[in-house]
Amino acid sequence: MIAATEVLSLEQRTERQIQRRHAIDLLELEWSQEAALLAATDHYQYEGFATPLEWIRITCKLTSAQAADRVAVGRQMASMPESVRALEAGEIGFAHLMVMARTAQALQRSFTSTPYDEKPVLAMARESTVGRLYYDCQHLRHAHDPQGYAADEAEAVEARRLEISSGGRGLVSIKGFLDSAGGAAVRKALEPLARKAGAEDKREREQRLADALVQLAGGAKPAQLQVTASIETLMGLAGAPAAEMEFSLPISGRTVERMACDCSVVRVLLGADSSVIDVGRSTRKISPALRRGIKARDGGCRWPGCDRPAYWSEVHHLQHWVNGGPTELGNLVLLCYHHHRKVHEGGWQLVKCDEGQLLTIAPPMRFKPRSRGPD
Repeated sequence: MIAATEVLSLEQRTERQIQRRHAIDLLELEWSQEAALLAATDHYQYEGFATPLEWIRITCKLTSAQAADRVAVGRQMASMPESVRALEAGEIGFAHLMVMARTAQALQRSFTSTPYDEKPVLAMARESTVGRLYYDCQHLRHAHDPQGYAADEAEAVEARRLEISSGGRGLVSIKGFLDSAGGAAVRKALEPLARKAGAEDKREREQRLADALVQLAGGAKPAQLQVTASIETLMGLAGAPAAEMEFSLPISGRTVERMACDCSVVRVLLGADSSVIDVGRSTRKISPALRRGIKARDGGCRWPGCDRPAYWSEVHHLQHWVNGGPTELGNLVLLCYHHHRKVHEGGWQLVKCDEGQLLTIAPPMRFKPRSRGPD
């Protein structure tokens, strides 16, 4: 631990960081060599583990990938002595060596009779970041063994997973793994939608990506959703229950209002005694011809300063149809997902001026009273 009274200059601090990182790299190298020697024994069986990597993962408190990477380094040290010396000299880091060991492992599977040549990879490592080295090593692997590389790709595709589960506080957890090509396709679709929507957009990148995913799911033809709500919920009356939607926790009346603006929503209206009083599409459904007219007129999101195109925008009722607003051209505008949410769930108002311009009005500011201490 650093003593609280110790005063160091910036140069001294940076130099110490570099030295300590190098010391950690040397310990990692030594630890990896010992891990590989231990993995070659059957000691794990005597302690009731299925594999050596499982023993290392659990007893040494690592992830499966961390344990496998270090065992790979330990096993490949003999085939790349120059790379080990480069690490000891501080020319490369242990993370470089892990990438190099994995590459050596893959190439040796392809050419068992040909000794592994570490020099080209070491030359790249001396000049590259770890991420760039990994990228270049993929090219090297493909150049030496395209069939093996394709087989690894196919194995990665088979490992794809996506889990969607309800979390706490009304959140939904989405986690999973995609193969490289699949992940690239998703990122290619999300990145344009995750750009900031003007100077006032204060969302973090992760929030913008989350909104982009929802917006992408809607696309040009939103998915058909079934929403069950009471008339009191739609009218926003006090004491009304939340609405219910497939695959979701209960949702607020404001969210129902936004979705009912332009989504393909099948309504199920309940009376005061929870009896079904109406099932079917709302009469405010926007016709294809009307939608084309709105897109041609607006060209994209009408929120001042937003440049989202029409394809990624939803039709918004300036005066909602629940409150008597007509489903006609003069009462409809295009809004992107982010700004559509700001109007309905965020409390912003969008007002159409006499000249046809749209004016945005922020919700009233709420000040949290400061807690007072004892007088």
